[in-house]
Amino acid sequence: MKYYLLSVMQPAGEPPAPEVLAGIGRSLEVFHRELREAGAWVFAGGLHGPESATVLRPKAGDVLITDGPYAEGKEHLGGICLIKAPDLDAALAWGRKAALATTLPIEVRPFMGEADG
Repeated sequence: MKYYLLSVMQPAGEPPAPEVLAGIGRSLEVFHRELREAGAWVFAGGLHGPESATVLRPKAGDVLITDGPYAEGKEHLGGICLIKAPDLDAALAWGRKAALATTLPIEVRPFMGEADG
């Protein structure tokens, strides 16, 4: 089994209405249960918005610490799900289910060295 990262791409701006978020939460519970039952579950979690970030940047032999996001954009990393899958096709099938559950774009990426062979 290889490891894949499913990244939830959250659009910038206000979150959906509470009733919409509740429905998404229920869909995610079902998705996570399916992952566990299939033995594909490793870890999943949502992230606070980019405004809560702290960036550490090496500079002249020291580290500069700044508050806030590194870059501004139309979307940001809203959550992650780490899964085990036999190959990219299986990981993409899980990514499709994640996209339907979250109603958001999902980026699927293999870990270096894991997807070889």
